[in-house]
Amino acid sequence: RDSRNTAWIPVLRVDHNAVIGTCFSCHNGTTATGKTPDHVPSDNTCDLCHSTNGWVPANFDHGSINSNCSSCHNGTTATGKHASHIQSTNICEDCHRNTSWIPVLRVDHSQVLGTCNSCHNGTTATGMPGGHFVTTQQCDMCHSTNGWLPVSNYVHVGNYPGDHRANLACNDCHTSNSETVPWPFPTYAPDCAACHANDYERGEGPHSNLSNDRDCAGSGCHRVSDRGW
Repeated sequence: RDSRNTAWIPVLRVDHNAVIGTCFSCHNGTTATGKTPDHVPSDNTCDLCHSTNGWVPANFDHGSINSNCSSCHNGTTATGKHASHIQSTNICEDCHRNTSWIPVLRVDHSQVLGTCNSCHNGTTATGMPGGHFVTTQQCDMCHSTNGWLPVSNYVHVGNYPGDHRANLACNDCHTSNSETVPWPFPTYAPDCAACHANDYERGEGPHSNLSNDRDCAGSGCHRVSDRGW
């Protein structure tokens, strides 16, 4: 009964300190007001966000959310990705804290959808410096997502330059600091003779002519690992 001891209804007040059950045991939409249809997907522990004084204002607790970030952070229910955001999945917490968007906690490259240079263009994120090797390859062909240095070993398509005894550096062939190799003897590119045409000895062994013997190593006569051929 109420304080006037006249009737059970109407109730004068609800003393939440006297309630034994959980919030949801009453606030289930039947016994008492529950979550509205547009409520964010969450568990039913109301007091993680709300107080017994009223539903609003609410202290938001991400720990009570039982759906993914983009179910709320879609630009309508809550702030979503802005137009200039890097192309990525919608798993916000892989990069951001749940207290604020900035500063970014980290960039999880496994969540990025675009190519390397869609971000690493010198504007959105660090791009190639002025003296960088001129290439159309994506960054991850040589670099790792842990850092620009050290540069990983680039693997050429095919068998070039091969296991040279001289342990060639990149700029031994790429003398113009570019993907395009300025072959000394471009007529024979990309075979051995493109560099070694002036080493060809016409009267030596089974040699017939340079055009036929242009692939010195592929013919089985020579080894790139042998300095003396």
